[in-house]
Amino acid sequence: MALRLEDKWIWDSWYAFDGQNYHAFYLHASRALGDPVRRHRNPIVGHAISADLTNWTVVRDAIAVSDSPAFDSWTTWTGSVVQDDNGVWWMFYTGTSREDGGDIQTVGAATSKDLMVWKKVSSQPLVTADPRWYELLDKANWHDQAWRDPWVFKFPANVTTGAATVGVGSDQKTTDVWHMLVTARANKGPFASRGVLGHATSSNLLDWTVQPPLSEPDQGFGQLEVFQFEVVDEVPILLFCCGWRELSTDRAASFGKRDASYSVAVSADLAEIDFNKAKAFEHNLVYAARLIQGPDQKWNLIGFVNEVNGEFVGELSDPIPVTASASQGLIPRFV
Repeated sequence: MALRLEDKWIWDSWYAFDGQNYHAFYLHASRALGDPVRRHRNPIVGHAISADLTNWTVVRDAIAVSDSPAFDSWTTWTGSVVQDDNGVWWMFYTGTSREDGGDIQTVGAATSKDLMVWKKVSSQPLVTADPRWYELLDKANWHDQAWRDPWVFKFPANVTTGAATVGVGSDQKTTDVWHMLVTARANKGPFASRGVLGHATSSNLLDWTVQPPLSEPDQGFGQLEVFQFEVVDEVPILLFCCGWRELSTDRAASFGKRDASYSVAVSADLAEIDFNKAKAFEHNLVYAARLIQGPDQKWNLIGFVNEVNGEFVGELSDPIPVTASASQGLIPRFV
């Protein structure tokens, strides 16, 4: 495997490229916890560097929890990294707080000049679920308030219509706007399939406006985790994952008790998304997979190995070569 730690479990990861090296940021927790389920409440954001996506050197950890009171006083969970127009790196990540019992997820950020040393922007979250569109904590019907796994990006310069312009003035170019995709649940629809693509926008990465979701509920998923949007070999793709316990009854019946990463081909402006068309990437069942271009500029998936024979593994896979089809989403790329 590309990255395995003898004394720690690894799960969700996200990546940045500095022009020379790839930087993997990942959740990890001590195997001394005994029960791998306990890792979710004891994570640290680790950091490793590679020139080829296969051979990794572990460096200093990036992010840890804050002292109370803070939005991330209990956990620091999955995020993404972007570089702003001034060359500053921003890491957006999920936090939960001891002050509210850890069941309400929000999004905050840290910045860095070198991808090595990170300074948190605020002890308060930058983006939270808006009850006009999104489900708040309702433990009678769902186990948490989902608002996590922020994926931040700008649209390609040629995308100027549809969902890309939501929340911005008609005189402002779409490419001037930062977009955040978020794991979220709608405040309507069947409880078992309220998973939607949450959305927020910003002009400066600090001040965010929550927008309506970019998808409708009741499309087969109770939640859609760890979103990523990329144009893969000219096909716009949304990548995400879902555990089998969070699938709708119909989808679970057809797919079985398997956690998987999913993809769906979408329009370039993310308009009219239909997750009913999403397909699991079954060639290699890694979870929380990420799309990343290798040194040859070809696309790969890297995710974590979840369970094998009923036991949690917790290590990052080697790069899995992929390409994309408008009808099938991500498919294996045979080299």
